[in-house]
Amino acid sequence: MNALYPEYLKVPATDLGQGTTVKIDVVKGMEEIAQAMAVEMMAVVDEAQAEGRQATLIIPVGPVDQFEVLAEAINRENKDWRQVVLINMDEYLTDDEQWVPADHPLSFRGYMKRKFYDLINPELAPLPENRVFPDPSDLSGIQTLIDIRGGVDACFGGIGINGHMAFNEPPEPGEICSAVEFADRPTRNLTLSRETVTINSVTVGGGLAVIPRRAVTVGMKEILASKKMRFYCNRLWQSAVVRKVLHEPVAASCPASFMQNHQDARLTVAEYVAALPDIGLR
Repeated sequence: MNALYPEYLKVPATDLGQGTTVKIDVVKGMEEIAQAMAVEMMAVVDEAQAEGRQATLIIPVGPVDQFEVLAEAINRENKDWRQVVLINMDEYLTDDEQWVPADHPLSFRGYMKRKFYDLINPELAPLPENRVFPDPSDLSGIQTLIDIRGGVDACFGGIGINGHMAFNEPPEPGEICSAVEFADRPTRNLTLSRETVTINSVTVGGGLAVIPRRAVTVGMKEILASKKMRFYCNRLWQSAVVRKVLHEPVAASCPASFMQNHQDARLTVAEYVAALPDIGLR
C-alpha cells in the first residue's frame, strides 16, 4: 500500500484491535450483524432481570435491521420488556429546535414505532414512558433518568464516517477541545457536520436537501459512563473509520476512539468491514 496512506489504513483484518482492550468480533454480513446485535440486547436485559432489576439501554437507529429481529425474538420467547427503559441516542430537529414530526420519513421516533414497538405483543412491549428520546428542551432529563435508573447497562450503536457516536460530532476545524473536555460533553443540541449530512443522504437514498441540519444527541458523557459498549459496523465505507477508531490515539477528532478507554467495549464488524479498504478509482 502506498507509503502516503495513514498507517491505520494498513492494519490487516487479523490485527484489528490488537494493542487495545476493545474486543473484536467479525461476522459475515448485515444479516449476521443484526442477529448478533439483537442477541446481545436480549442477553443484557436477561442478565438484569436475573439480578432482580430492569435494564436500561442506550440504543441507535443505525444500524437498523436488528429491531425487527429483536421484536420477533421477544414475541417468540415471551419476554417481558414492559419495564425495560430504552433511550434512543438521538433525533433530528427542525430549524426551531423541535423534534422533526414522527411522520417525517427520517424521524427516528417514527422508525422505532413502525419497526420495533408496533411489532411487539403489547403485553410484552416497553411501556410508552420507557421509550425515551433526548428532549431538545430538557437536555438534563437523560442524565436525571440515568441516575434514577442506577446507570446504563449497555450502550449500543454504530460509528459514523467521521468517527461519531450517536450525533457526537468531532470538533469543527479551528475549534479547540481536549480529549478530556470532549469526553465530558453531555446531551445537547448541535449542528450536524458536513460529513454526516453527506453520508446520511447517501444511506437514505435521497439528496443533501432531505437531511435536517440540526439534531439532539445523548452526550459522550452518558455513553462513556455505560457499563458496556457494544458497537456494530455493517457499511462498506466503515472499513477505514474502524481502523482509525482502533489504531489511532484517542482524540476528540474521532469520537469512537474513546472506546479504547472503556472497561468493557466490544466492536462487531462485517467481514467486508474488517477487510482492508479497497482504495482506488473505479
